[in-house]
Amino acid sequence: MFLKVELPWNVMIPAENMDAKGLMLKRAILVQLLEAFALKKATVELGYYLTVTTLDKIGEGKIREQTGEIMFPVVFSGVTFKIFKGEILQGVVHKVLKHGVFLRCGPVENVYLSSAKMLDYKFVPGENPIFMNEKMSRIQVETTVRFVVLATKWMEVDKEFQALASLQGDYLGPISEE
Repeated sequence: MFLKVELPWNVMIPAENMDAKGLMLKRAILVQLLEAFALKKATVELGYYLTVTTLDKIGEGKIREQTGEIMFPVVFSGVTFKIFKGEILQGVVHKVLKHGVFLRCGPVENVYLSSAKMLDYKFVPGENPIFMNEKMSRIQVETTVRFVVLATKWMEVDKEFQALASLQGDYLGPISEE
């Protein structure tokens, strides 16, 4: 799910990026904010940071004695992506194993769909293994699949989410590319 968020942040600007008119200052703050935002990646509360939409407020700068940098408190709006239990999403298969498949869903790299949660499908081994049902519907690498999220887990060390998925429900499964 995409979330619109408003966040406070502290932006550090080297003194040499300051000028009297303030035009370069706003640009420098925005550049530093975007760099810090991109490095942050994700949090357990908000999910994956995707984009800054507006810079809403720039507070008064304070000089940091240790570094000589100027710290500006800012407030900005942005968009994040977080998956929730019970949500119906789409993902693309990137790995097929005997006991299930791994999908990518937006910035989430590890959505696991167990063979136990795709009851109609049977594993077909080979050079390019697949899951196939009696109607010849296939789940293989690069297949787009609609699924329901059973559970999510935050991995603090990697700053990412993992999820368990299921095809048990109406209108879930591979999406035809026709």
